[in-house]
Amino acid sequence: MLRYDLPDLAATAELARKLAPLLKSGDVIALHGGLGAGKTTFSRALISALLGQDTEVPSPTYTLVQTYDGPAFPIFHFDLYRLDDPNDVFELGWDETQDGLALIEWPDRAGSHLPAWRLDLHLDLDGDNRTARLEPQGEDWQTRLHEF
Repeated sequence: MLRYDLPDLAATAELARKLAPLLKSGDVIALHGGLGAGKTTFSRALISALLGQDTEVPSPTYTLVQTYDGPAFPIFHFDLYRLDDPNDVFELGWDETQDGLALIEWPDRAGSHLPAWRLDLHLDLDGDNRTARLEPQGEDWQTRLHEF
């Protein structure tokens, strides 16, 4: 597990930009944290870094998923906060993510459908203090985080 102090949202975005070069097709990042912890800030910065430009990245709060055509692979940005039943993820194109990158906000809502091989990113907010914990789930993530 890696831990980082994030003094502000700009530091959260910088963490995302630094992680971007390690990502590849088939990756899943599960973003854990309460409201206002920085999940969407992280996702927006990561997507912009992967697309290689400043792209408007709306929050998928109401659509539940936004899809982007990245230069190397598609990017699926899920916000499962409003999901009522874990089985509903399949109506969102859940099965299509294996050939791209899946960023999942509120991953606990996916229930048993959350892939076992993933990177768990825990964003915690305690007053004005933000921290990030990166927890690799699977050998491949463990190896790649050694480079980070």
